[in-house]
Amino acid sequence: MRPYSDKQNVQAKSYYSDRFFKAPQVPRDKVSSDKVFNEDLKSVKEKFKVSESYIEKGQLVLIIEPTDIKALMKHLKEQLSYDFMCEMSAVDFLAQSDQFEIFYQMLSIKKKKRLRVKYKINNGDAVESIVSVFNSANWAEREMYDMFGIYVNNHPYLKRLIMPDDWTGYPLLKTYPLIGDEAAQWYEIDTIFGKEHREVVGPEIRDTKRVDPKDTTQFSRVGAEVPYGAKPTNEKTNFSEFQEDGGVPFITRFTKDRQKTLKSRK
Repeated sequence: MRPYSDKQNVQAKSYYSDRFFKAPQVPRDKVSSDKVFNEDLKSVKEKFKVSESYIEKGQLVLIIEPTDIKALMKHLKEQLSYDFMCEMSAVDFLAQSDQFEIFYQMLSIKKKKRLRVKYKINNGDAVESIVSVFNSANWAEREMYDMFGIYVNNHPYLKRLIMPDDWTGYPLLKTYPLIGDEAAQWYEIDTIFGKEHREVVGPEIRDTKRVDPKDTTQFSRVGAEVPYGAKPTNEKTNFSEFQEDGGVPFITRFTKDRQKTLKSRK
């Protein structure tokens, strides 16, 4: 007979210890703990709505309204000496809230301080370009549009940056297949040769995890090379020397019997 267990509040007593595992969060400090950041926050709050602010990993993080981004960036640059925009992009939170998080990484060379601006937009919403304030945002905004499909209003030349103009889908979405979809598998064959040559050329191998040691057409067989398409040999080459004959030695010739495996990091 199964031993009796208390059935009260059973939902709060998970059978699996990791069922409700929550990854530890990076520690956050109060803005008042840093004099420079505290003054910067006061200056921003005088003109803009800041829904949340904190210090994380030594940098000030501001969460703002999407409509304030251009004016805020101008304020940061002209009034607070954050004159260098290092990076901007998006984070896919579509599965959780059907939203994207947009972030801007700022640097003040004069103050030697870093600041991050963040806000969230709903799926399908556009963001405002800040190229007129920071020209370094030009390619970053194009890349965000290319990889996530987020449209940028008033961008001077908004077109795909990495992927071809006729590419289907946005590769940095979490729902995008890691090895590409059918269109990706046939894209180069269709573009270069035409769809009528699909059976002649064959699909593109996009699964980088698959390496066939007997395939003499797609993979290099170092030490046991055979002509293209020939039947592979069963030879197994064990490399005992890591330096080519006639090469310049570092100190002494590096061979297998001279290598050491450390038990622990020094």
